[in-house]
Amino acid sequence: MNFTIKIWRQSDRNSRGKFVEYKTVDISPDMSFLEMLDAINRDLAKKNEDVVAFDHDCREGICGSCGLYINGRAHGPQRGVTTCELRMRHFVDGTTIIVEPWRSKAFPVIKDLVVDRTAFERLIQAGGYISVDTGGAPDASSIPVPKANAEEAMDAAACIGCGACVAACKNSSAMLFMSAKVSQLALLPQGDPERRLRVQQMVRQMDKEGFGLCSNTYACETECPKKISVAHIARMNREFIRAKFF
Repeated sequence: MNFTIKIWRQSDRNSRGKFVEYKTVDISPDMSFLEMLDAINRDLAKKNEDVVAFDHDCREGICGSCGLYINGRAHGPQRGVTTCELRMRHFVDGTTIIVEPWRSKAFPVIKDLVVDRTAFERLIQAGGYISVDTGGAPDASSIPVPKANAEEAMDAAACIGCGACVAACKNSSAMLFMSAKVSQLALLPQGDPERRLRVQQMVRQMDKEGFGLCSNTYACETECPKKISVAHIARMNREFIRAKFF
C-alpha cells in the first residue's frame, strides 16, 4: 500500500508548526499505524533528517501513550481502538492521511505529535486515589460489593488516560476522564469515605488546568478507545451536587 502522509511538525511549544508531506511505499496492510510512522522515521534517519516525534510505549492498547488525531478523528477511524492497534488495511490505498497532535490549551505541544499531558496527572493528584494504607490484597469476597457496582467500577477503571476525550470535545473538556476516576472510587467501599472531598478537589483542579465544560455532544464517548460511557459524567455531577449541598 502507498500513502501520502501529512504530519504536523513543530520543534517546540513556542515555535510555529506546519504540515510536512511524506510519501510511503510498500506499506503492509497488517502494519499498525505506529509501525507505519516507524517506517517514515527509518527513511528520515537514513537521510540524516529530524525524525518525527510521537508518543508510544506498550503498543498493546493499554498504556494510553499513543494518542494522535488521524484524519480528524482521535485514534483514527476505528471505534474502540487505540492508535497502536489501528492497522493500515483500514485506510484506502493511495489516499492522503493527515496526522496531528491532540489540540487543547491544557495539552501544549512538546514536539511534533507529542503533547504535555501532565495536566491529567495533576487531576489524579488532586484526589483520584485512596489516601489510606489498605495493606496487602484482601481475601476474595471479604469486602462485599454489589455486582452492579463492581461491574460499573470495572468499566470506569478501563480508562487509560490517553486524552482522546479532551481532543474530541469542542470545549476540550476532561469530564469523561475525571468522571471515570470519580465514579470508579465512589462505587467501591474503599473510596466512599473521601468521595465528597475527592470530587470537589478534582473539579477545582480541572477548572484550574483550563479544561472546558462538558459540551453534551457525546463526542468523548464516541472517540474513547475504551468506550467509557458518559453516564459516568452524570454520576460525577450528582456526586458534586451531593458534596456541596448534602
